[in-house]
Amino acid sequence: MKLFIDSANLDHIREIHGWGILAGVTTNPSLIAKEGGDFLQTVHDICELVRGPVSAEVVAQDVDGMVEEGRLLAKVHEEVVVKVPLIEAGLAATRVLSSEGIKVNVTLCFNATQALYAALAGATYISPFLGRLDDIGASGIDLIEEIVQIYANNPDISTQVLAASIRHPGHLIQSAMAGAHVATVPYKVFKQSVKHPLTDRGNQGFLDDWATVPDRDIVGQVQRWLSSRVV
Repeated sequence: MKLFIDSANLDHIREIHGWGILAGVTTNPSLIAKEGGDFLQTVHDICELVRGPVSAEVVAQDVDGMVEEGRLLAKVHEEVVVKVPLIEAGLAATRVLSSEGIKVNVTLCFNATQALYAALAGATYISPFLGRLDDIGASGIDLIEEIVQIYANNPDISTQVLAASIRHPGHLIQSAMAGAHVATVPYKVFKQSVKHPLTDRGNQGFLDDWATVPDRDIVGQVQRWLSSRVV
């Protein structure tokens, strides 16, 4: 499963990208508005940093408007994926944009029928929202499993399942186990999921023990050892 970060904060994106695990980024109007700054420049800067798929969302609600915005957004950078909402106009716009070779992320998916429609319209990604379903007592992971199975049953479908609205590390692991192709993860969840108290305790124990060694300069030791072996 590939990992994207759900953010428009360049500092957060840069930090997680530095871990060597990031494949892409998703944004939305709310995330862009939260960070302020220029929308298109922010999208371009993210694309340059990550060099992977970066979802940028249209705000028009009609087919013509979505298509126009999508075409223009796709020109901002070759890594841009146009993001459209899963409404009737969004499906129609997905068909037009995808037929022109523009990658589309269809977002705000809450049932498997919507996911099937998006795939048939030519979506590159479908974004089911786990957390929001859990909020109303439904099971977001069940939806991921349904979509993955439907797509697997139809070899002509190439749409990737992008698990979104990840609220906690458990959602991340459950999405991977359910067969999602991608999960887009908030910065906070990335930071939570990399930590474990036993890891911290064990690491500190190693450091405490190493502090008792007379010569603790590993770099110097290795350089001297290699030098001594040069013929």
